[in-house]
Amino acid sequence: MTQIVIVDDHPSTRFGLATRIELEPDLQICGEAADVDEALELIGQVRPDVAVIDVSLKTGSGIDLIKQVKEAHPRVKMLVWSMYEEGLYAERALRAGALGYINKQQATDTIVEAIRTIMAGDLFLSKELSAKMLHRVIQGKESVALSPVDSLSDRELETFRLIGQGMNTKDIAKAMDLRPKTVETYRARIKDKLEIDDMAALTREATQWVLENG
Repeated sequence: MTQIVIVDDHPSTRFGLATRIELEPDLQICGEAADVDEALELIGQVRPDVAVIDVSLKTGSGIDLIKQVKEAHPRVKMLVWSMYEEGLYAERALRAGALGYINKQQATDTIVEAIRTIMAGDLFLSKELSAKMLHRVIQGKESVALSPVDSLSDRELETFRLIGQGMNTKDIAKAMDLRPKTVETYRARIKDKLEIDDMAALTREATQWVLENG
């Protein structure tokens, strides 16, 4: 029996996902969590085979969680189930240690196929993303045009996303479990990388990005 943990900050999403997964006789949900700390504690206790993780959590980032789980519990296979298009976070998730990425708009049955795929030791990605990544390997990253946002580190991108959701420095620091000074450092780096002159322009850019990318 494959034991699975679901990490998502929406109870209705967790319920729907758990209900679908448990229709399979060989798959079982052994726990649910809404944020990074809760997930780390749960995974340490139940030692699941698979963790299904959302990118955006109640507190913290799913990408950070993946990195921490990979380091502390390398046996756990991780699959990202996110509202964000795979072009935004899939490669970051794979670099962090996930073995697959699914957009929540895909049919729920896809989650079962994905779990079985990663349990077999293979990556689960869409044909489109697989082709894109292969192209980048063959041609070299330098030959593929990337958006300025792609140049942001994982922590910088998370800060950018939270700015776009209207959070101030104090709220972002709390959500990411950082000091406000660290958040300000990330803000400065983001402005530099995106070639933005002031905070008002950064807020507008981040807000627009969130609107366009869910």
